[in-house]
Amino acid sequence: MALNKAQHSIEEIDGVRCSIIEKGVSEERAAFLKNLLELNNYEVKTKAEGESGTVTVGVTDIVFNVILSVYGRYLKSPSGKKVTPAYWLQQSNKETEIEVNYWSFGK
Repeated sequence: MALNKAQHSIEEIDGVRCSIIEKGVSEERAAFLKNLLELNNYEVKTKAEGESGTVTVGVTDIVFNVILSVYGRYLKSPSGKKVTPAYWLQQSNKETEIEVNYWSFGK
């Protein structure tokens, strides 16, 4: 499920029911997502989609929700910082990992 799709879908990958993370992605994107999700202790399953060269990525935790995990800042990047939407979407470099809080702590 991409960040712009609110519908949570579940499909079988290799005989295991999975929460679908993204469909129709490149192998490079699938590798990025797999590494990130496995770092966060999710079991990732992938499935090639015919001859188009695209991949479906899913996790075996069927209650996993991409939108809640990314916007709720529950995922960690390889450097240990919280994953932002820009980092998830690979829109720019490592500077997107900056921990942006919408509040500030005072004394």
